[in-house]
Amino acid sequence: MKHSNAFDLLIELSTHQTNEVAQKLGKLVTEREQAGLQLEALNQYRLDYAQRLLEAGQSGVTMSNYMNFRRFIGTLDEAIQQQNKLVDILNQKIAQQQAIWIEEKQRLNAYETLQERRRAELSLANSRREQRLNDEMSASLFQRAQHSY
Repeated sequence: MKHSNAFDLLIELSTHQTNEVAQKLGKLVTEREQAGLQLEALNQYRLDYAQRLLEAGQSGVTMSNYMNFRRFIGTLDEAIQQQNKLVDILNQKIAQQQAIWIEEKQRLNAYETLQERRRAELSLANSRREQRLNDEMSASLFQRAQHSY
């Protein structure tokens, strides 16, 4: 792959890095959404099960069934707690990945800005060189015209 200058290479590498970071961020967001849905399902399941325990308690329940209900609700509480921790960890990872993405994007923008400045400088230098050549040619033609009279 041919690069016209170092900025093209830097921009290409930085673009690639920024895209990789964005993909990782997207995956983390998807994971967090899935973990959030699982958390909602666990919470709903716990509420449903607690309601069933309440209804069973009103109609009479044996001590062993009551203990089984309580044990299972305790297991659900532990699962909910673990899922909350997972969501929190994913939120932290997302925040870190967002910061990395911002840094990469700023780096890319800086390279692009430097490249544009360099192009503007080259364009100005070319314009000045052309103007100087035109001025020299005009002066030369003017001198020739002066000497021929």
